[in-house]
Amino acid sequence: MDVLKIATAGSVDDGKSTLIGRLLYDTKSLTTDKIEAIEKSSKQKGYDYLDFSLATDGLVAEREQGITIDVAHIYFSTAKKSYIIADTPGHVEYTRNMVTGASTSQVSIILIDARKGVIEQTYRHFFINNLLRVKEVIVAINKMDLVDYSEEVFNKIKTDFQALNAKSTFKEQNVSYIPLSAINGGNVVDKSENMTWYDGQTVLEHLEGLHSHDVYEAGKARFPVQTVIRPKTEEYHDFRGYAGKLYGNSIKVGDVVTVLPSLTESKVSKIHFFDKQFDEAVAGSSVTIELENDINVTRGDMIVKSSELPKIEKDINTTVCWMDSKKLVAGTKYIVQHNTNRVLAKVESIKNTIATDYSGNTPATQLAINEIGEVSIKLSKPLYFDAYNDNKSNGAFILIDTATNTTAGVGFIR
Repeated sequence: MDVLKIATAGSVDDGKSTLIGRLLYDTKSLTTDKIEAIEKSSKQKGYDYLDFSLATDGLVAEREQGITIDVAHIYFSTAKKSYIIADTPGHVEYTRNMVTGASTSQVSIILIDARKGVIEQTYRHFFINNLLRVKEVIVAINKMDLVDYSEEVFNKIKTDFQALNAKSTFKEQNVSYIPLSAINGGNVVDKSENMTWYDGQTVLEHLEGLHSHDVYEAGKARFPVQTVIRPKTEEYHDFRGYAGKLYGNSIKVGDVVTVLPSLTESKVSKIHFFDKQFDEAVAGSSVTIELENDINVTRGDMIVKSSELPKIEKDINTTVCWMDSKKLVAGTKYIVQHNTNRVLAKVESIKNTIATDYSGNTPATQLAINEIGEVSIKLSKPLYFDAYNDNKSNGAFILIDTATNTTAGVGFIR
């Protein structure tokens, strides 16, 4: 069964948590005790509707303030697909949380309050989805019940967002527009009887209709080695396999491959998945690969097709989203975690901060928490990478503070 990863985005009170709760409720994905808790909480608060935000806002502070603070991951399934939803906060001070939630998602749902239309936060949310190259974006124009289900309001917001979309440099992105009322379920799972002028799909219908080739970006095959398998049992006395997850594209038995950084060449002799063997592994597969030659391969190495070598350099130009309260300044040393490979690095220079409202870049010498900027980094040894725009999995990394071991930032190689 396909697994679709979705990130939500929206400003305060746009109804992200309500939309997710309604999806869970209408697909019968909520347990009986959870429904009872929602009903009880809604009654205690004096609401004449079900407060579905309780289904996603797990922190006490979130429920008290009626906002989303941390990234919550919600799981549900239908007969066609399994879904993982990253419910991300919309506040500017939680930009890092939104980047985290959207970084592994193939679909993004950007909510807009029909009463407010496109606002500054909408620009920020769309910018981050462009930065992370999320291929499928659903613009959910919510709270249509508060504007009398007006088609004119919907068309005005759609026109404004299309003007924003024109600023995007990611032309392969598909943007869809759905008017809805999450609080009463209109156009979430079932069609709304109040918006007969809308002849498009509901949110769930749109998600159910997406195929893997619609939302995944193909690239060159990259196989970061996570561990070396050496059972040393009587049955598998001489077995040597290399386990990891394959990104970008497929690898087949017989493919001529190169092991990085040693640049040693070999051929794929076998591909294992648990106790079965296959002639081909597709992107996204977690497999064990055997090579014809008994060569030196270790964790942190990468196996690639010999005809598709990545860049191998010690200097990288990147876009960094800063997540630490301690500012990023030139000269500071961090560990770059790139796939399974860790390399000591030094920040060479910070060129500018990037405005998330598309207003342009500002020269800068440091990055504060939640700021995004262009950063040059020098590495202690060569990294084998692709530009993020060419291969998302092999163009992204995190910066780890050498003193505290915390994740200080996430970067995208240009």
